[in-house]
Formats: sequence, structure tokens, C-alpha cells
Amino acid sequence: GVVTSIKNQWWLKVNTKPFRMHALDGTVFPHIITVKYTVGKKEYKKKKWIRAGQPVPELNSNMYVSYDENKPKKCKIMNR
Repeated sequence: GVVTSIKNQWWLKVNTKPFRMHALDGTVFPHIITVKYTVGKKEYKKKKWIRAGQPVPELNSNMYVSYDENKPKKCKIMNR
């Protein structure tokens, strides 16, 4: 699959420092990525939540998609 969208969840702030000098000092945000993959001739899109502080894949990068042949809409997205 190919990463088509990366969005920050600005409303969910995770503080990494016990004492901050300003509002965003030491703050990290989780992300939501959208991955597009094709099974046969049909395209599917799946969103995945990436935890705060975890590496985020780049836009248009490839992701490994594991899906059920009977229900290709049900899938699991993993980094390569």
C-alpha cells in the first residue's frame, strides 16, 4: 500500500517533560495515516493511528498490507 495522507492529532497533546517553559515545549502528537491499496481491480483505503513519539512514514512511501482474501477490506498495516 501507499501512504496518501498524514495528519497530526493536534487535540491530543502528550507532554514529555515534567516542567515546560511554554505550551508546546516537549510536546509530541500522535498521527493518523491513510494507506491506499489495490486488490484485483478495486482500491481500498485504511486509516492507521500512530502513537505519539513513534516514527511516522513519509508521504507516498510503501507500507506492507496484510489482508484476508475473502474480505480484502479487513487488513493490517505494518512498516516494512
